[in-house]
Amino acid sequence: MKKILVTGGAGFIGSNFIKFMLKHTDCQIINIDKLTYAGNLDNLSGIEKLYTNRYKFVKADINDNDAIGELFVNGLDIVVNFAAESHVDRSIETPDLFARTNIMGTLVLLQNAQKSWGNTPIDKLFIQISTDEVYGSLPEDKLKERFTENSPINPSSPYSASKAAADMLAMSFYQTYGLPVIITRCSNNYGPNQFPEKLIPLIISKALNDEPLPVYGDGQNIRDWIYVEDNAKAVNEIINQGIIGNVYNIGAENEIKNIDLIKQILDILNKPYTLIHYVEDRLGHDRRYAISAAKLNALTGWSALSDFTEKLTLTIEHYKK
Repeated sequence: MKKILVTGGAGFIGSNFIKFMLKHTDCQIINIDKLTYAGNLDNLSGIEKLYTNRYKFVKADINDNDAIGELFVNGLDIVVNFAAESHVDRSIETPDLFARTNIMGTLVLLQNAQKSWGNTPIDKLFIQISTDEVYGSLPEDKLKERFTENSPINPSSPYSASKAAADMLAMSFYQTYGLPVIITRCSNNYGPNQFPEKLIPLIISKALNDEPLPVYGDGQNIRDWIYVEDNAKAVNEIINQGIIGNVYNIGAENEIKNIDLIKQILDILNKPYTLIHYVEDRLGHDRRYAISAAKLNALTGWSALSDFTEKLTLTIEHYKK
């Protein structure tokens, strides 16, 4: 039975990963979360009772070296680092917070893993959860072009820069100390329980209340959307089959313009397009993200199978309830 430390496990993606792993594997999970505004234990309601001997929650900050050290003393086989400040708008206002959590917090985890596991760890693994945003923006006029794992790192915001820095730190621990590191870079996730500062839950919640829907710029920015459980499945495949020292992109090849996505949500809710309200564009706003998961598919056979309209409707029903 593998013992997995999941950081940021009370957040949107982390909590979905924990539920998937407890349901589909026999692993033991220790979930640490600082419980900031985006961390919510209701996302894991009932888990402790359902998996009494396989799940434990610890309230801790990944920057707390003593707390992280204590967890490694008890023996850990795998670290999956979801913990991060992740909202681009907030990173523009408070870049220091993003550097502290995303860079220094990752460093604390890496140092403790290296100290605990040594230079020749066997059957250990450190998964650094990253983002496609570290690649920057793709041109709109080359719609067949997608980011691959060999695409240059070119972050546009303090958020994506802090994640890129954490990626480089993680890979340096592999190169220098032999720490068994794998990096995943995923496209935009959606699904139930996402904090409503992100686009899809924000639009749903405002539309349900007949409030103006803020749309940055001309609304033509393109994002690649993946259902959160598909991401969880991909990370599990990488745990089982991923090659140490590699980066794996996780994407659904499901590109949608922001304005078209918003109109689709309004159509499902039977709300008028007159709720759309264009606002001044965000600073450093990337125009297009698109990511190729061909490397992961070739290695494991994984692909994102969820139907977007079906899962978007399910997500909307979740927020209506």
